[in-house]
Amino acid sequence: MKALTDLIRDIPDFPEPGVMFKDITPLLADHNGLQIAVGALVEHYRDSNASLVAGIESRGFIFATPIALELQAGFVPIRKPGKLPYDVIREDYDLEYGTDSLEIHRDAVQPGDRVVIIDDVLATGGTAITAAKLVEHLGATVVGVGVMVELEYLGGRKRLDGYELISLVQYEHP
Repeated sequence: MKALTDLIRDIPDFPEPGVMFKDITPLLADHNGLQIAVGALVEHYRDSNASLVAGIESRGFIFATPIALELQAGFVPIRKPGKLPYDVIREDYDLEYGTDSLEIHRDAVQPGDRVVIIDDVLATGGTAITAAKLVEHLGATVVGVGVMVELEYLGGRKRLDGYELISLVQYEHP
């Protein structure tokens, strides 16, 4: 996926000192790069029989929506607290640089739904495992987690043991 790697830039000390942020906005601005990224995840999940694709706020939305359309599945947003207008369930998690929470509408997924979870970056795995817990709490099955970038040096894959995970670009060190 060299074509994608070339479109991701490093931003040192963002969002705080010591963090090397992988900025995907150049990839998003490049039609070819965006098409490669979305297409690779669509092909990976094409035979998954997914009924829903859940995108994690906010950059996960960008990828999850076209993937859902191509898979003929619905889209479900998983958001930061206070952003969803209806009855929600909430789960807290740790980040590599702090803590946060995610919410999902209580009626967003149903028992029997098959859900693909999409985000832009897998770092410590806290966000992805929290999204999976929310989906499973509502009785649905997580059929996979897909991300554009995996920061292998932060060990997030270990937290997703038991879940099928695909990452398009991997970084072994910052």
